[in-house]
Amino acid sequence: MAERSGVAVSTLHFYERKGLIACHRSGGNQRRYRRDTLRKLAVIRIAQRMGLPLEIIRDALSRLPDERAPTLADWRRLSTAWRAELDERIGQLQALRDQLTDCIGCGCLSLQRCRLRNPGDALAEHGAGPRRLIEHDADGSPGA
Repeated sequence: MAERSGVAVSTLHFYERKGLIACHRSGGNQRRYRRDTLRKLAVIRIAQRMGLPLEIIRDALSRLPDERAPTLADWRRLSTAWRAELDERIGQLQALRDQLTDCIGCGCLSLQRCRLRNPGDALAEHGAGPRRLIEHDADGSPGA
């Protein structure tokens, strides 16, 4: 499987421990993978390149039927669901990029003019240093 997929053996074992793929053992205690694992590995690698956490990838794979490779319809369903999260992440990165020239990179993030994370030094009363790395909406989810 490692040779055919281009994924290191240690990575295959890691994916097994995380519940992303499964194998069975031969009489000689060798790992054996179903053929559909190749396509699932491709989905995992693409999702990881997008920056998706393993929990989200595992949840998506759990919704695929066992014993068969993911189809184009399966991929469309998964990628559509991931698109909104990817669009949000792109928006956050673009906002960060656009504000980056104002940051002096000191790590303080509580300067009076730090437009990047603390406009107007609103967190100064809580002390120096980084207080907030990601803005959160009222429901606790990451905001824009």
